[in-house]
Amino acid sequence: MKQMTLLALQSIQTPSVAWTGLLPIIILAAAAVLLLTICSLFPDVITTKILSTYTATASLAALIATFPLWGKVQNSSEGPYSTLAGAFGIDGFSLFVTMLITIIVTIVCPLLSTFLERENVNGPEPYVLLLLAATGGIIMAGANDFIILFLGIEVLSISSYVLVAMNSKRIQSQEAGLKYFILGAFASGFLLYGIALLYGATGSTSFTAIKAFTQQVELANDALLLAALALLIIGLAFKVAAVPFHFWSPDVYQGSPTPFVAFMASAVKVSGFAAILRVLYVTLGEYRADWQPVIYAIAIATLLTGSLLAIVQTDLKRMLAYSSISHAGYLLVGTQAASDQGVKAVLFYLATYAFMVIGSFTVVAINAGDSGTETSLESVAGLATKKPLLAIPFTIFLLGQAGIPLTSGFFAKFYVIEAAIEERSFMLAIIAMIAAVIGAFLYLRILVTIWLTQATEQEDNANLPIPFEIGLVLVISVIATMFLGIWPEPLVEMVERAIPVLVAS
Repeated sequence: MKQMTLLALQSIQTPSVAWTGLLPIIILAAAAVLLLTICSLFPDVITTKILSTYTATASLAALIATFPLWGKVQNSSEGPYSTLAGAFGIDGFSLFVTMLITIIVTIVCPLLSTFLERENVNGPEPYVLLLLAATGGIIMAGANDFIILFLGIEVLSISSYVLVAMNSKRIQSQEAGLKYFILGAFASGFLLYGIALLYGATGSTSFTAIKAFTQQVELANDALLLAALALLIIGLAFKVAAVPFHFWSPDVYQGSPTPFVAFMASAVKVSGFAAILRVLYVTLGEYRADWQPVIYAIAIATLLTGSLLAIVQTDLKRMLAYSSISHAGYLLVGTQAASDQGVKAVLFYLATYAFMVIGSFTVVAINAGDSGTETSLESVAGLATKKPLLAIPFTIFLLGQAGIPLTSGFFAKFYVIEAAIEERSFMLAIIAMIAAVIGAFLYLRILVTIWLTQATEQEDNANLPIPFEIGLVLVISVIATMFLGIWPEPLVEMVERAIPVLVAS
């Protein structure tokens, strides 16, 4: 009996793991666990500044760890590869998203530190959750199996639910967290059910096996596969706040602490579209003729709904929430193209949009004052006179989101519309341009309030004392927005090397 047991154990082969490919994930996850351990042992020593510096350092370490991996996957002799028995792929796409997410976390940390000090919120939990959310987003970008993809989505989602409801002193934060959790649970249910049906139809959760299956079976001839695709699109569309799965976004953005909203509007959207491209473009690319019309319709609805509803709002965070929905529409335009050009456009858009939206929410957070709740449009009336150090960068970010030339937003919109035209989706391109005009009215309305409207209250015209860390965030965001608007080639060259591929085990 012992000999049989020994033989059985010997026959079980553990999968080979390329640990270096997982180094960014390991760094972030280990940093989160280590932070909890340190704070439990030395609770009185760790300050908010130390927590912020620690988190930013861990994120920068993960960013640096991607550089040798990027060089490796760009080498044709080594090329993209997989690990965890083919369940996780390391390619230019996953590494580009990893770099983008780690940069976002690094930039958000100073804003989060300032907010927590103002709110007198202590403890390592927000930073731990931020690190875990980033870990989940990176897992989503490199997933080569639906089990791994769902794991990444849940790590990101659960961390985000808690972050949104983190401020227990405000009922709005609690309400936003509850809404986000309930609706997010429904979306996860749709996604998981879609994965289950896909497994039932193909007999596997591996992207490689599923792609091989789709090359042999027509979607119209398999009802189970058709239902699986529909449920997957619903679940993923919720994560990026695409219409008609966007209802959670405005309420959650308005009620959540502003630093967490900045993270959600950038990193969560990046992760969501990384998952969409992995599933639709890479895994189910054989069915692109079937899912393209669906994404086409969702893109139109998202563009028009986000743009039209944004212009009737009176709260800045709700305005930016609907604006974010509209931006998701532009990203869906690039996704719908189902081409390398479309993927490049989406990645370029995500990178440039992240800096603009983080900068915008940073201005909103600082302008909100000690209460942190004054985010109405009237709160920025006369901002150019009262606080020019906030008005100038805010103007640049708004012009960038409007797609004005000499900002990165212009090239972002240009590339996604170009991808649609190359795919001969002329009507979609026209609607995208119409939505851009409508969106420009929204940003113009805010700019008029900033520069041409008199303040409702008499305030000292002295510049607002901005903490050094916050000033650094604004400067980095402004430089990125302006630099990529004048010379986009460095980022274009990167995204050209970041086309997602299916890495076999």
